[in-house]
Amino acid sequence: MNAAEQAIGLELATKIAAVVNLFKAQFPDARADLKPWANDPDTRDLVDPDSIDIGFHFPGWSRRLQSRSVLVQIRFYQDPVAETKRAIGIEAAGFTHLGEQWRMSTIENWQFVGKVEPIEEMKEQIREFCRQSFEVFNG
Repeated sequence: MNAAEQAIGLELATKIAAVVNLFKAQFPDARADLKPWANDPDTRDLVDPDSIDIGFHFPGWSRRLQSRSVLVQIRFYQDPVAETKRAIGIEAAGFTHLGEQWRMSTIENWQFVGKVEPIEEMKEQIREFCRQSFEVFNG
């Protein structure tokens, strides 16, 4: 679900802002998009209500990242006992005008898969961003 729609309280809005700042610390040229999903019925059917989705767009195609945009989806589990949401996984995917180029999931060994992949340094920066994002939500 779009991050802008999930930012319904000060605590969650602050955490979303922190995650945006973490990404921008790794990738200073990125521009955050808190509404990466279109608001149409077909898209709404695909949106996961237990996630926060943020798009990051670069001024041009990044050879090192092999993408122009990166979509980050932070997935949550609602703990009924503690009445809190815990981040359980993060997925990141890189896109160009040709569509998805690569994908990485913290649920699947933190490995990158796709047509092309970022260079190793960029992969490690994305992994570090994911580690820090878990700290923001679960720390």
